[in-house]
Amino acid sequence: MIGRLRQTYRRLRLGTRLALGLGAMALVVFAVVGTALTTYMRDYLSAQLNDQLALAQVAQSKSIVDSGSLTGKKYWRWYYAVYDVRDGTPVLREPEDPGDVPDDVADLTALARAQTVAGTEVLRTEHLRGEGAYRLRACEVEPGVVLVSGAPMDDIENTVQHLITIQVVTFVLALLALVVFGRAMLRRGLQPLSDMAHTAHGIASHDLTESASRLPLRADRPGGGPEVEELRTAFNTMLEHIDDSLAVRAKAEQRLRRFVADASHELRTPLMSVRGYADLFQYAAANAPEERDKHLARLRAEAARMGVLLDDLLLLARLDAAEVETPLRMEDADLVELAEQAADAFRASHPGHPLTVAPAPAAVRLRMDPHRIRQVLDNLLTNAAVHTPSGTPVTVEVSVIAAAARVRVADKGPGIPPGDRDRIFDRFYRVDKARSRDRGGSGLGLSVARSLVRAHGGTLELADEPDTTAFLLTLPLGPAAAAR
Repeated sequence: MIGRLRQTYRRLRLGTRLALGLGAMALVVFAVVGTALTTYMRDYLSAQLNDQLALAQVAQSKSIVDSGSLTGKKYWRWYYAVYDVRDGTPVLREPEDPGDVPDDVADLTALARAQTVAGTEVLRTEHLRGEGAYRLRACEVEPGVVLVSGAPMDDIENTVQHLITIQVVTFVLALLALVVFGRAMLRRGLQPLSDMAHTAHGIASHDLTESASRLPLRADRPGGGPEVEELRTAFNTMLEHIDDSLAVRAKAEQRLRRFVADASHELRTPLMSVRGYADLFQYAAANAPEERDKHLARLRAEAARMGVLLDDLLLLARLDAAEVETPLRMEDADLVELAEQAADAFRASHPGHPLTVAPAPAAVRLRMDPHRIRQVLDNLLTNAAVHTPSGTPVTVEVSVIAAAARVRVADKGPGIPPGDRDRIFDRFYRVDKARSRDRGGSGLGLSVARSLVRAHGGTLELADEPDTTAFLLTLPLGPAAAAR
């Protein structure tokens, strides 16, 4: 039974449980207040009855002393007994009116004997046979004479019973009102929590597998107090964070799809070429030596191109998982020397583009992977040659700024359209969509370059300079770096 009650209580809503808890506390309070009030009222009425008995006995004692008998006012249903006490044994005098004493006077006689022993007034509450509860008082009228008076307590009991009835009815109504109206107030106060629960259910039913999934639901109902406001703010902040995470995931999935599609497309071209030349060898093309050498050269070129593409993809994958396996081999190297070596190689491979190396510090030593930084510089210079007409001047400048070394690679070519500037570092992105792959590459060069620079803790950015396409390579100097 107790287990079922506990299970039923646990299934109740929070507002109902709080209302029942308040009702239980109110019931305890009402019981304490009612008990204290009833006890006080009973004691107060008993004290009044005692005073009334005392006053009545004062007048009656005077009558007994003066005339030897009870005269004056007598109260209805009161009892008056006069005892002559000799040798400690009370003897009842003949009452003037038979109704002055009850049928059974044993309790009155016992009280008179107790007064004789005590020598002072004695008060008792006795249940007289056939009469009910009476308040008895015994006092000495004169030496050897004791007066015992008794007053019924029916009025006190009736008053106390009426008081208890009124209290019970009043407290029950107050308790019902407290539970009902308290439940309504608690329900209204907890309504924002219910709204948040409905919002959470709505989120649970929302399809989060969509690539562009967003959470339009928010807990926006005001009220509930500072605590609920704080919870609502935290709840909405959490939803905003989930929205941001979903947006990032959607972008990542979109980039992944585009990356897989672009990689498949880029690999498909050389694979189709290899397959085509292989088919030629299967037929008549291999019979002619000059045709065979030509096709073999094309096969080697396509295989080499596919190898470069796969190397770039592998390098990007390793850079993305740098926490697990870093592709860098760090050592102390001179950035100025690397820039000069890249410039010399550029002059030899692209004589149609005049290259100028701006004056630089004697040496800028950094903690870096010189092979990878040289790869970045070669890539930036090659881009300047590929995307500009012959005769376009190219500039390389090494400088030291606050806590960092910078290499600026710039050309005076046609520049990059504004709509493409934000995407030139994306993987497989080309500014010239119609450009031949034999001449233009796979579109991974700048993406690989930026990833390598970021792996060094630096940045690679496109500078906003008029009439000039300039890339800024920035690397941290580090505590052991020196510029001379």
